[in-house]
Amino acid sequence: MAQNTWKNFFLSVFDYKTEKYVIAKNKKVGVLFRCFQLAVLVYIVGWVFVIKKGYQEREESIQSSVITKLKGVALTNTTDSGLHLWGPEDYAIPPQGERVFFVVTNFIETPNQRLGHCAESIKVPDGHCKEDADCTEGETVIAGHGIKSGQCLNSTGTCEIFGWCPIEKYHKPQEEVLRKAENFTIYMKNFIRFPKFQFSKSNVLDTNNDTYLKGCTYDKTLHPYCPIFRLGDLVSWTGHSFQDMALMGGSVGVLIQWNCDLDKDYSKCNPHYSFTRLDVNANNSITSGYNFRYARYYKDAAGKTYRTLTKVYGIRFDIMVTGKAGKFNIIPTIVNIGSGLALMGAGVFICDMVLLYMMKKSTFYREKKFESAKYEPFRWNDKRMRARPLRMDRTIGKQVTEQQQLTNLSPENQQGAK
Repeated sequence: MAQNTWKNFFLSVFDYKTEKYVIAKNKKVGVLFRCFQLAVLVYIVGWVFVIKKGYQEREESIQSSVITKLKGVALTNTTDSGLHLWGPEDYAIPPQGERVFFVVTNFIETPNQRLGHCAESIKVPDGHCKEDADCTEGETVIAGHGIKSGQCLNSTGTCEIFGWCPIEKYHKPQEEVLRKAENFTIYMKNFIRFPKFQFSKSNVLDTNNDTYLKGCTYDKTLHPYCPIFRLGDLVSWTGHSFQDMALMGGSVGVLIQWNCDLDKDYSKCNPHYSFTRLDVNANNSITSGYNFRYARYYKDAAGKTYRTLTKVYGIRFDIMVTGKAGKFNIIPTIVNIGSGLALMGAGVFICDMVLLYMMKKSTFYREKKFESAKYEPFRWNDKRMRARPLRMDRTIGKQVTEQQQLTNLSPENQQGAK
């Protein structure tokens, strides 16, 4: 018995199953199937093709170049540097214009520094001392300003160092020196290219008006395609005050997005700008701000070198360019249509599971759905099989004769005979 069971199981692997269509008069499953079809149709047409443009070939490997240029002047008058006129060559670093640049908005100068011996700052922990043994000669002061000379200065409680003296002034700026910097303008010229589609464009408005760039300033409503930005407006669009950022510095991200539908006209592919402040940490305000130092060296009449150390605060700009382009292609169109048809098939499968296994009359539907068919030919070499067709013909003839007699004896035929 067990052997026949395994034999039947093995042979069933080679059975072929063909579809049999059964029309089930069940309104609940019918409504479920139509709702599923409608949902798939809305998804394919509305989401895949209309919103996501699934009929297009995509490219996101954008090639980009950014050139920046700053304009504007500001006049300062400080105790250390006196009267000074700041131009783009002074406050823009680097001055040649790149996608990452720095604009000076505040500074602290330490002028006339010369090499010599002086006391280390009390704000440097490694420079503190109580005796000369704490100041090993020739040792570098960690995070300090020079080399230890071997002497401890009781007047300051710090080691004497050899370095640029006097050392840098340590104090926080109380007001922004270059407060007029908010009126500076930044010209951001951006060139992009999508190599797959051989498409190139610039963010500068394509116009024959030579005076357009000289008089326009970017505005989301009035001049959305003007590449010239006022510094104060640009910072305010990040949600912060320019005066607060100008005091201690900061970092601003400028995002230029190119989302182009190349099936439309060339003029419809335009950049979209967004701005955000990058140096703000909600958990630690100490990390906010941006500054660095640089020195300018000179020689006096005697030929000795001296320098002016400047600690500058300002705004660092990071220009980031992203983009994607799409254009009609038959391959993604066919793939998405095929995916929709596959989802339709999933609806049939789900409705079959409900009909055959979750309904009260599921047994009845299964009997109608699944049927085994096996063809067994007659064996004419068997005497019994030879006689069987004759007996079958006689039986069928007898049944037909009886049926005719029953028909003739029916009440309707009797009334017609009368």
